[in-house]
Amino acid sequence: MHDDQLLLDEEAARRLIVEQFPRWRHEHIRRVRTDGTVNAIVRIGPHLTARFPLRSVDATDMRAELTREAAAMRELTACCPFPTPVRIAEGAPDHGYPLPWSVQTWLPGQVATPGGLANSRAFAHDLADLVHALRSADTGGRHFAGTGRGGNLQDSDDWMSICFRRSEGLLPLDRLRALWAEFRLLPTAGPDVMTHGDLIPGNLLVEGERLVGVVDGGGFAPADPSLDLVAVWHLLGAEGRAWFRRELACTDLEWRRGAAWAFQQAMGLVWYYQRSNPGMSALGRSTLTRIVDDRELSESFPAISGGFPHRSDA
Repeated sequence: MHDDQLLLDEEAARRLIVEQFPRWRHEHIRRVRTDGTVNAIVRIGPHLTARFPLRSVDATDMRAELTREAAAMRELTACCPFPTPVRIAEGAPDHGYPLPWSVQTWLPGQVATPGGLANSRAFAHDLADLVHALRSADTGGRHFAGTGRGGNLQDSDDWMSICFRRSEGLLPLDRLRALWAEFRLLPTAGPDVMTHGDLIPGNLLVEGERLVGVVDGGGFAPADPSLDLVAVWHLLGAEGRAWFRRELACTDLEWRRGAAWAFQQAMGLVWYYQRSNPGMSALGRSTLTRIVDDRELSESFPAISGGFPHRSDA
Protein backbone atom coordinates (compact mmCIF):
# COMPACT_ATOMS: atom_id res chain seq x y z
CA MET A 1 0.00 0.00 0.00
CA HIS A 2 2.88 2.37 0.76
CA ASP A 3 6.26 2.96 -0.88
CA ASP A 4 7.92 2.67 2.54
CA GLN A 5 5.88 -0.32 3.73
CA LEU A 6 7.61 -2.93 5.91
CA LEU A 7 7.18 -6.62 5.16
CA LEU A 8 6.26 -8.97 7.99
CA ASP A 9 5.07 -12.52 7.38
CA GLU A 10 3.10 -14.58 9.87
CA GLU A 11 6.05 -16.74 10.90
CA ALA A 12 8.26 -13.74 11.67
CA ALA A 13 5.47 -12.21 13.73
CA ARG A 14 5.05 -15.46 15.64
CA ARG A 15 8.76 -15.63 16.45
CA LEU A 16 8.74 -12.06 17.72
CA ILE A 17 5.74 -12.72 19.95
CA VAL A 18 6.84 -16.10 21.34
CA GLU A 19 10.47 -15.17 22.00
CA GLN A 20 9.67 -11.87 23.71
CA PHE A 21 6.56 -13.08 25.53
CA PRO A 22 7.02 -16.82 26.26
CA ARG A 23 3.81 -16.91 28.31
CA TRP A 24 1.89 -16.76 25.01
CA ARG A 25 3.84 -19.52 23.24
CA HIS A 26 0.95 -21.98 23.43
CA GLU A 27 -1.62 -19.53 22.04
CA HIS A 28 -2.84 -19.78 18.47
CA ILE A 29 -1.09 -16.94 16.63
CA ARG A 30 -2.35 -15.86 13.21
CA ARG A 31 -2.32 -12.83 10.93
CA VAL A 32 -5.66 -11.05 10.50
CA ARG A 33 -6.45 -9.67 7.05
CA THR A 34 -8.07 -6.24 7.26
CA ASP A 35 -8.40 -3.04 5.22
CA GLY A 36 -6.23 -1.29 7.81
CA THR A 37 -3.44 0.89 6.48
CA VAL A 38 -1.33 1.67 9.57
CA ASN A 39 -0.65 -1.65 11.33
CA ALA A 40 -0.40 -5.34 10.55
CA ILE A 41 -2.73 -7.14 12.97
CA VAL A 42 -1.85 -10.52 14.49
CA ARG A 43 -4.19 -12.40 16.84
CA ILE A 44 -2.72 -14.00 19.96
CA GLY A 45 -5.24 -16.53 21.16
CA PRO A 46 -8.82 -15.36 21.75
CA HIS A 47 -8.14 -12.28 23.86
CA LEU A 48 -5.07 -10.41 22.55
CA THR A 49 -3.74 -8.81 19.38
CA ALA A 50 -0.31 -7.61 18.32
CA ARG A 51 -0.05 -4.49 16.16
CA PHE A 52 3.04 -4.07 13.98
CA PRO A 53 3.49 -0.64 12.34
CA LEU A 54 3.53 -0.94 8.56
CA ARG A 55 5.49 2.14 7.54
CA SER A 56 9.23 2.61 7.94
CA VAL A 57 10.15 5.31 10.48
CA ASP A 58 12.90 5.90 13.01
CA ALA A 59 12.63 3.34 15.82
CA THR A 60 13.11 5.97 18.53
CA ASP A 61 10.32 8.08 17.05
CA MET A 62 8.04 5.03 16.91
CA ARG A 63 8.76 4.20 20.54
CA ALA A 64 7.74 7.71 21.52
CA GLU A 65 4.64 7.39 19.34
CA LEU A 66 3.63 4.13 21.02
CA THR A 67 4.02 5.77 24.43
CA ARG A 68 1.85 8.69 23.32
CA GLU A 69 -0.75 6.30 21.84
CA ALA A 70 -0.93 4.28 25.06
CA ALA A 71 -1.67 7.44 27.05
CA ALA A 72 -4.34 8.47 24.54
CA MET A 73 -5.93 5.01 24.72
CA ARG A 74 -6.17 5.26 28.51
CA GLU A 75 -7.89 8.64 28.21
CA LEU A 76 -10.31 7.25 25.65
CA THR A 77 -11.16 4.25 27.81
CA ALA A 78 -11.95 6.55 30.73
CA CYS A 79 -14.68 8.43 28.86
CA CYS A 80 -15.89 6.11 26.09
CA PRO A 81 -19.34 4.56 26.66
CA PHE A 82 -18.30 1.52 24.58
CA PRO A 83 -15.45 -0.97 25.09
CA THR A 84 -12.00 0.06 23.83
CA PRO A 85 -8.75 -1.97 23.70
CA VAL A 86 -6.30 -1.85 26.60
CA ARG A 87 -2.53 -1.75 25.98
CA ILE A 88 -0.88 -4.83 27.52
CA ALA A 89 2.76 -4.79 26.44
CA GLU A 90 5.33 -3.36 24.05
CA GLY A 91 7.59 -5.52 21.89
CA ALA A 92 11.07 -4.74 20.56
CA PRO A 93 12.59 -4.90 17.06
CA ASP A 94 14.13 -8.25 16.04
CA HIS A 95 14.34 -10.84 13.25
CA GLY A 96 14.64 -8.15 10.61
CA TYR A 97 11.60 -6.21 11.77
CA PRO A 98 13.02 -2.78 12.70
CA LEU A 99 10.36 -1.15 14.91
CA PRO A 100 8.85 -1.49 18.37
CA TRP A 101 5.32 -2.89 18.35
CA SER A 102 2.46 -3.30 20.79
CA VAL A 103 0.08 -5.86 22.26
CA GLN A 104 -3.43 -4.98 23.35
CA THR A 105 -6.71 -6.64 24.19
CA TRP A 106 -8.91 -7.95 21.37
CA LEU A 107 -12.52 -6.78 21.26
CA PRO A 108 -15.29 -9.05 19.96
CA GLY A 109 -17.62 -7.76 17.26
CA GLN A 110 -17.94 -7.31 13.52
CA VAL A 111 -16.23 -4.45 11.71
CA ALA A 112 -18.82 -1.87 10.63
CA THR A 113 -19.33 -1.40 6.89
CA PRO A 114 -20.32 1.72 4.92
CA GLY A 115 -23.74 0.33 4.03
CA GLY A 116 -24.47 -2.33 6.63
CA LEU A 117 -26.34 -0.13 9.14
CA ALA A 118 -26.78 2.96 7.01
CA ASN A 119 -30.36 3.61 8.09
CA SER A 120 -30.42 1.90 11.48
CA ARG A 121 -31.89 4.19 14.10
CA ALA A 122 -30.24 2.20 16.91
CA PHE A 123 -26.80 2.46 15.34
CA ALA A 124 -27.23 6.18 14.64
CA HIS A 125 -28.21 6.65 18.30
CA ASP A 126 -25.10 4.78 19.46
CA LEU A 127 -22.85 6.86 17.20
CA ALA A 128 -24.36 10.06 18.57
CA ASP A 129 -23.84 8.80 22.15
CA LEU A 130 -20.21 8.06 21.30
CA VAL A 131 -19.47 11.48 19.82
CA HIS A 132 -21.27 13.26 22.66
CA ALA A 133 -19.25 11.35 25.28
CA LEU A 134 -15.93 12.07 23.57
CA ARG A 135 -16.78 15.75 23.20
CA SER A 136 -17.62 15.91 26.90
CA ALA A 137 -14.19 14.70 28.02
CA ASP A 138 -11.81 17.24 29.56
CA THR A 139 -9.19 18.64 27.16
CA GLY A 140 -7.00 19.63 30.10
CA GLY A 141 -6.44 22.99 28.45
CA ARG A 142 -4.89 21.38 25.37
CA HIS A 143 -5.56 22.40 21.78
CA PHE A 144 -5.18 20.80 18.36
CA ALA A 145 -1.47 20.15 17.98
CA GLY A 146 -1.13 18.98 14.39
CA THR A 147 -1.87 19.94 10.81
CA GLY A 148 -4.44 18.69 8.36
CA ARG A 149 -7.58 16.93 9.55
CA GLY A 150 -8.86 18.46 12.77
CA GLY A 151 -7.44 21.96 12.53
CA ASN A 152 -7.79 24.62 9.84
CA LEU A 153 -9.54 23.36 6.70
CA GLN A 154 -7.33 25.52 4.50
CA ASP A 155 -4.23 23.72 5.79
CA SER A 156 -5.35 20.84 3.57
CA ASP A 157 -5.18 22.85 0.34
CA ASP A 158 -1.86 21.38 -0.83
CA TRP A 159 -3.01 17.83 -0.08
CA MET A 160 -6.29 18.41 -1.86
CA SER A 161 -4.43 19.71 -4.92
CA ILE A 162 -2.51 16.42 -5.00
CA CYS A 163 -5.75 14.45 -4.61
CA PHE A 164 -7.47 16.29 -7.44
CA ARG A 165 -4.49 15.79 -9.73
CA ARG A 166 -4.21 12.08 -8.94
CA SER A 167 -7.97 11.56 -9.31
CA GLU A 168 -8.11 12.55 -13.00
CA GLY A 169 -10.30 10.00 -14.75
CA LEU A 170 -11.55 8.54 -11.47
CA LEU A 171 -13.95 11.21 -10.18
CA PRO A 172 -16.07 14.15 -11.46
CA LEU A 173 -13.43 16.70 -10.56
CA ASP A 174 -15.07 19.94 -11.70
CA ARG A 175 -17.84 19.49 -9.16
CA LEU A 176 -15.51 18.22 -6.45
CA ARG A 177 -13.06 21.10 -6.85
CA ALA A 178 -15.96 23.55 -6.63
CA LEU A 179 -17.19 21.84 -3.48
CA TRP A 180 -13.78 22.05 -1.79
CA ALA A 181 -13.66 25.75 -2.71
CA GLU A 182 -16.81 26.15 -0.59
CA PHE A 183 -15.79 23.80 2.22
CA ARG A 184 -12.39 25.42 2.79
CA LEU A 185 -14.03 28.76 3.60
CA LEU A 186 -16.18 27.43 6.46
CA PRO A 187 -15.24 29.23 9.70
CA THR A 188 -14.30 27.48 12.95
CA ALA A 189 -17.28 25.80 14.60
CA GLY A 190 -16.17 26.34 18.19
CA PRO A 191 -13.43 25.57 20.72
CA ASP A 192 -11.48 22.32 20.36
CA VAL A 193 -12.95 19.26 22.05
CA MET A 194 -11.67 15.73 22.56
CA THR A 195 -12.09 13.60 19.43
CA HIS A 196 -11.30 10.06 18.34
CA GLY A 197 -9.86 11.54 15.16
CA ASP A 198 -10.53 8.64 12.76
CA LEU A 199 -14.09 7.35 13.09
CA ILE A 200 -14.05 5.31 9.89
CA PRO A 201 -15.96 2.01 9.60
CA GLY A 202 -12.86 -0.11 10.29
CA ASN A 203 -12.49 1.43 13.75
CA LEU A 204 -16.03 0.63 14.90
CA LEU A 205 -17.32 -2.80 15.93
CA VAL A 206 -20.97 -3.84 15.82
CA GLU A 207 -23.23 -6.70 16.81
CA GLY A 208 -26.65 -6.69 15.21
CA GLU A 209 -27.59 -3.02 14.98
CA ARG A 210 -25.60 -1.88 18.01
CA LEU A 211 -22.16 -0.39 18.41
CA VAL A 212 -20.10 -2.65 20.69
CA GLY A 213 -16.52 -1.43 20.41
CA VAL A 214 -14.26 1.44 19.39
CA VAL A 215 -10.69 0.66 18.30
CA ASP A 216 -7.57 2.51 17.14
CA GLY A 217 -7.90 5.13 19.86
CA GLY A 218 -4.28 6.27 19.78
CA GLY A 219 -5.34 9.51 18.11
CA PHE A 220 -7.69 10.59 20.91
CA ALA A 221 -6.85 14.27 21.30
CA PRO A 222 -8.29 17.80 21.09
CA ALA A 223 -9.45 18.90 17.63
CA ASP A 224 -12.25 20.59 15.71
CA PRO A 225 -15.60 19.60 17.30
CA SER A 226 -16.77 18.67 13.80
CA LEU A 227 -14.01 16.12 13.16
CA ASP A 228 -15.75 13.04 14.54
CA LEU A 229 -18.79 13.80 12.39
CA VAL A 230 -16.89 12.09 9.55
CA ALA A 231 -18.53 8.92 10.92
CA VAL A 232 -21.98 9.94 9.70
CA TRP A 233 -20.79 10.39 6.10
CA HIS A 234 -18.77 7.17 6.11
CA LEU A 235 -21.52 5.07 7.71
CA LEU A 236 -25.01 6.55 7.56
CA GLY A 237 -27.60 7.09 4.86
CA ALA A 238 -29.98 10.04 4.75
CA GLU A 239 -32.33 8.65 7.41
CA GLY A 240 -29.49 7.61 9.67
CA ARG A 241 -27.85 11.01 9.36
CA ALA A 242 -31.12 12.73 10.29
CA TRP A 243 -31.50 10.59 13.43
CA PHE A 244 -27.88 11.19 14.40
CA ARG A 245 -28.22 14.94 13.93
CA ARG A 246 -31.32 15.13 16.10
CA GLU A 247 -29.61 13.12 18.86
CA LEU A 248 -26.43 15.24 18.89
CA ALA A 249 -28.11 18.59 18.15
CA CYS A 250 -25.35 19.71 15.77
CA THR A 251 -25.26 23.27 14.52
CA ASP A 252 -25.46 23.83 10.77
CA LEU A 253 -21.83 24.96 10.75
CA GLU A 254 -20.65 21.86 12.64
CA TRP A 255 -22.58 19.67 10.24
CA ARG A 256 -21.03 21.23 7.15
CA ARG A 257 -17.53 21.16 8.59
CA GLY A 258 -18.03 17.48 9.42
CA ALA A 259 -18.87 16.90 5.77
CA ALA A 260 -15.76 18.88 4.81
CA TRP A 261 -13.47 16.65 6.91
CA ALA A 262 -15.11 13.52 5.52
CA PHE A 263 -14.64 14.95 2.01
CA GLN A 264 -10.96 15.67 2.69
CA GLN A 265 -10.39 12.12 3.92
CA ALA A 266 -12.42 10.44 1.18
CA MET A 267 -10.66 12.29 -1.64
CA GLY A 268 -7.37 10.75 -0.52
CA LEU A 269 -8.76 7.22 -0.18
CA VAL A 270 -10.05 6.81 -3.73
CA TRP A 271 -6.82 7.25 -5.69
CA TYR A 272 -4.22 6.31 -3.07
CA TYR A 273 -5.67 2.86 -2.41
CA GLN A 274 -7.20 2.21 -5.82
CA ARG A 275 -5.02 -0.85 -6.50
CA SER A 276 -3.44 -1.70 -3.16
CA ASN A 277 -6.52 -1.62 -0.91
CA PRO A 278 -9.78 -1.65 -2.93
CA GLY A 279 -11.90 -1.65 0.25
CA MET A 280 -10.52 1.68 1.39
CA SER A 281 -10.82 3.12 -2.11
CA ALA A 282 -14.47 2.03 -2.23
CA LEU A 283 -15.07 3.67 1.15
CA GLY A 284 -13.79 6.97 -0.23
CA ARG A 285 -16.08 6.74 -3.23
CA SER A 286 -19.18 5.85 -1.18
CA THR A 287 -18.50 8.73 1.23
CA LEU A 288 -18.10 11.22 -1.62
CA THR A 289 -21.36 9.95 -3.10
CA ARG A 290 -23.21 10.58 0.18
CA ILE A 291 -21.81 14.10 0.44
CA VAL A 292 -22.57 15.09 -3.13
CA ASP A 293 -26.03 13.48 -3.10
CA ASP A 294 -27.06 15.10 0.20
CA ARG A 295 -30.03 17.41 -0.41
CA GLU A 296 -29.18 19.97 2.25
CA LEU A 297 -25.56 20.29 1.15
CA SER A 298 -26.69 20.63 -2.47
CA GLU A 299 -28.94 23.52 -1.48
CA SER A 300 -26.13 25.14 0.50
CA PHE A 301 -23.50 24.58 -2.20
CA PRO A 302 -25.09 24.76 -5.68
CA ALA A 303 -21.78 23.66 -7.22
CA ILE A 304 -22.59 20.03 -6.36
CA SER A 305 -26.20 20.01 -7.58
CA GLY A 306 -26.87 17.24 -10.04
CA GLY A 307 -25.64 14.34 -7.98
CA PHE A 308 -22.62 12.08 -8.18
CA PRO A 309 -22.05 9.50 -10.91
CA HIS A 310 -22.48 6.02 -9.44
CA ARG A 311 -20.55 4.17 -12.13
CA SER A 312 -17.40 2.38 -11.01
CA ASP A 313 -15.40 4.38 -13.57
CA ALA A 314 -16.92 7.76 -12.67
